[in-house]
Amino acid sequence: MKKLSIVITVFNEEKNIKPLIDKIFEDIKGYSYEIIFVDDGSTDNTVNEIKLVNDKRIKLIELKKNFGQSLALAAGIEQANGEYIVTMDGDLQNDPSDIPMMLKLAEEENWDLVAGIRANRQDGMFLRKIPSKIANSIIRKTTNVKIKDYGCTLKLFKSDIAKNLGLYGELHRFIPVLANLQGAKITQVNVKHHSRQFGESKYGINRTFKVMSDLILILFFKKYMQKPMHLFGGLGLIFFAIGIIIDFYLLVLKVLGQDIWGKPLLLLGIMLTLAGIQIITIGIVLEVMLRTYYESQDKKPYKIKSITIGEN
Repeated sequence: MKKLSIVITVFNEEKNIKPLIDKIFEDIKGYSYEIIFVDDGSTDNTVNEIKLVNDKRIKLIELKKNFGQSLALAAGIEQANGEYIVTMDGDLQNDPSDIPMMLKLAEEENWDLVAGIRANRQDGMFLRKIPSKIANSIIRKTTNVKIKDYGCTLKLFKSDIAKNLGLYGELHRFIPVLANLQGAKITQVNVKHHSRQFGESKYGINRTFKVMSDLILILFFKKYMQKPMHLFGGLGLIFFAIGIIIDFYLLVLKVLGQDIWGKPLLLLGIMLTLAGIQIITIGIVLEVMLRTYYESQDKKPYKIKSITIGEN
């Protein structure tokens, strides 16, 4: 088995390919490694530039269309054979020379994930740095996973953690949280960051809003994935109880001879009662689906760290 698998997702990065490969060859010496390029539907000459290198250490995965960074990373990680898996961008902003240091740290201190921090980030202030700081702060406070830089792609994982992240949609921004859900030991370290030399950035201010919407999903995964009934059952019971109280109050008024038909409070009571029943039902359905998910694939909702057997 190779020690390292370096997974690089690329989309229209033709001018960056050759310098990046040369830099990796120069910086990663003395290690057994493979470089896995995942082309995410490039429309320029990126694929040909990768093929021109023609080195046995390089594997190219071509996706049929642009699926986004999360699914491209998932495709690369699935094909990785290394004991440790590194993810990095293909735009020359991450520096391969940081990889040996991250690997040494992971091996010596037994970390499952070593995340990079762009200590001297070379990006625009208003369109990149400020939105990123806001998003990082919100994610840290809501998930309680204390990572300074969620947006740094340069990360090093133990293989079993990387292959079970469950990267869908655009959840690559939340990789430390997904690893935390598996019980991973996580640390972070300052890494170098360079300004983009070739090509155009694929990110904009709109990604901040995408992060916020994905955060809702991540919070559900973190707090209620194993117990959805605790969320939906609790909310449903609150709505149902309030609705019943309103309905009972109106019933008393009706018995006393008052006309309750057409009152907004009547409509509210009915709506809350029905909403409560529906939300509780959703919780029950999710619990059934959760059991089906684990049992149909012979998966376990827990992970064992180790088993020790006494000698006597």
